[in-house]
Parts: sequence; structure tokens; C-alpha cells
Amino acid sequence: MFLANENFPFPSIALLREQGYLVESVGESYHGISDEEVLQIAFDKNLIILTFDSDYGELIFKYKKEAPPAVIYFRYKGSNPTDVANLLLDIISKNEIQLVGKFTVIEHDAIRQRVLVVRK
Repeated sequence: MFLANENFPFPSIALLREQGYLVESVGESYHGISDEEVLQIAFDKNLIILTFDSDYGELIFKYKKEAPPAVIYFRYKGSNPTDVANLLLDIISKNEIQLVGKFTVIEHDAIRQRVLVVRK
């Protein structure tokens, strides 16, 4: 379901896995690959990217790279390495926003979304 970028904290990855979510980790399985390669893996495996890297927005919207099912870009890191996982779990449990098909920016007190264009 998720592909955690190299900058995503491992304690958050572990917490998401403990809660039953499939989380592949770039740091564990694909260490050192480019952002474009991360996009391609997420697209090929139908995974949602979890990241703190704003470059994915530029790659998708400016350079028209193939979009994965979704990107969740966290601008809020919290004070604990599990804070982002807890925030994501809270968002999922409330079921108030659709993540698939969107580029989602999560800040401490706001969530913004932009529709992803799926290219065939």
C-alpha cells in the first residue's frame, strides 16, 4: 500500500506495519535510488509514496513524470519519530479525505490536495 521514501522515519514505518499496513521502504530495499526511480517503483507496484521531499511535486506537475496512485508529502515532522505515522493513521481512520489520485500535503494544522493526472 505504501512506499516510504528514504527520509521517512523507521519508527513510523514500523508503527504502520504493526497496524497491518504494507509498507515498503526505500531505505531498506532500494537505498540510494533517485526520486524518478522511486516514482517508477510506486507506479509499477501501485504504492502510495510517503515522503518529506517536495521534489515529487515538481517531478509530477512540472516535468510530467508518471504519477503513482498517490503522494503524501509531510511538511510536519512532529517531535517524535512516530508522529507522522500517528497523523496518517488518524487521517485514514477518519476517512474524511480521499488519498488515492491526489498529491496530499500534510502540515501540522492543515491538509492540502491536488489531483494527480494519470497518464496512459
